[in-house]
Amino acid sequence: MESLKDKIIIGRLPEHIAVIMDGNGRWAKQQGKMRVFGHQHGIQAVRDTAEACAELGVKYLTLYAFSTENWNRSSFEVDALMTLLANALRDELKTLNDNNIRLNAIGDLKRLPKPQYDSLMFAIDNTKNNNRMTLTLCLSYSGRWEITKMVRDIATQVKEGKINPNDVDEALITNHLATAGMPDPDILVRTSGEERISNYLLWQIAYSELYFTKKYWPDFGKEDLYEAIINYQNRERRFGKTSEQIKK
Repeated sequence: MESLKDKIIIGRLPEHIAVIMDGNGRWAKQQGKMRVFGHQHGIQAVRDTAEACAELGVKYLTLYAFSTENWNRSSFEVDALMTLLANALRDELKTLNDNNIRLNAIGDLKRLPKPQYDSLMFAIDNTKNNNRMTLTLCLSYSGRWEITKMVRDIATQVKEGKINPNDVDEALITNHLATAGMPDPDILVRTSGEERISNYLLWQIAYSELYFTKKYWPDFGKEDLYEAIINYQNRERRFGKTSEQIKK
């Protein structure tokens, strides 16, 4: 059977793909299982998506793994998610290194329990020299948290005389975000059929293409990723310009 991968134009790959991994709980409910069952099976989708992106040549993959709002879920589910995080970081480290993938993480990471924080820092340090692709996990993250922190940081530096208020522009703001040094996402993929942003990379996705699929995250495989990329490649990205300007 022909793979959709063969239809992808390698010369027009998105440099940065961001994903909202949604639907684990509903997927588990369909199986008559608890929500944690869905989170467990979502790990395979992470592995498949990361490997597929690296194989194609995508340089950045950013996954919304745990939002600041997720702390409000039941203590049982939060504890289970933290346990899964620690286990995944341990179990997937070899896969990351075998695929030359560098692990990164952004968010209010100090809120993570110490065992998970330490495991995360170890994995980040252990993969720091990999350069095929950067896999960023958004943990204890939200767009509003990030923007609030950015404003606070810039305001502090203005107060200390390190930044002139007249020098505050888009570039300076970008450089004070958690994603500093990374290009903005070319495409944002959300699974599960929901069509909203959910407080994710609010500044960075200003001109990102949005792609929504009804597939629940545990069912999202490589072919689904290829389909999203093909959809992206069939779009005209104008960045405020007209079609005529783009085609010149």
